[in-house]
Formats: sequence, structure tokens, C-alpha cells
Amino acid sequence: MTVALAVLAIVLVIVGTAGTVLPGLPGVPLVLAGLVGLAWLDDFARIGPWTVAVLVALTAASYVAELGAAFGARRVGASRWAIVGALVGTLFGLFLGLPGLLIGPFAGAVAGEWLARRNVSQAARAGAGAGIGLVVGTIVKLALVLAMIAISAGAFLLG
Repeated sequence: MTVALAVLAIVLVIVGTAGTVLPGLPGVPLVLAGLVGLAWLDDFARIGPWTVAVLVALTAASYVAELGAAFGARRVGASRWAIVGALVGTLFGLFLGLPGLLIGPFAGAVAGEWLARRNVSQAARAGAGAGIGLVVGTIVKLALVLAMIAISAGAFLLG
């Protein structure tokens, strides 16, 4: 039974890692669940409560990275309408798979900025900022997941 649970925990980590870049999967929470499952199987002897607390904090930080498209749009001076558009575009894009997730924030930011300022150039900048923000946010989430795995592996090996 313990071996099956360990395999399940490892599968959660692998699927969660893929989910950080693939739409439709709650990647970071799955990684957290797998790593906490591995800690639980060892009665938190090697991966202790403090390590789990750090993993939870990194998971919470990943939710800030989810807002990457909005941050990117804001960084290029987009209006609040463009930021709302980027967020709405991201939500709708989730239902359309990878193409929707890539196009949604861009299209939402462009539409929002166009409604706010009626300036094609500024709308295009807002869309580009949202797209870049989405990519940067995804990279940050992947880095957080890799840090979570490294911290857990280090605690396991040193504990």
C-alpha cells in the first residue's frame, strides 16, 4: 500500500509539473499535494513541517504569477480596462486549450485598451505586454515548482 501511495504522490508531482505550462491543470497545487503526500508517507521525518510550510508559501506565491498577463499589460502603461480584459481573456482562454490561453490574454488586453482609449498603437502595446506577462508568469511558476521539488529532495536526502 505504501509503495502505491508513493507512486501516486510521484505521479502527482510529475503531472503537476506539466500542469504549470499546460492549461487546464492546477499544476502547482498538484505538485504541493504530491510532495506533502511523500512527506506524510515518511511521517514528516525528513520533509518536516517547516519544509512543508515553505512549500505552501511557494504555492501561494505561484498564484501571484498567475496574474502575469495583467502585470505585463500594466507594465506597458495599459489602462484598467486592458488589465480587466487580459484577466477575462485568460479565463476564457482556459476553456479553449493552449491556443486560447496564448491568444486570450492578448485579445482581452487589446479589446479592453481599445474600449478605453481608441488607440490602435496603445491597444497593440497592451496586448503585447499581456502576452509577455503571461510567458514570464509561466516561467516564474515553473521556477517555483522546480524550487519546491529541489527543496523537498534536499530535505529528504539530508533529513
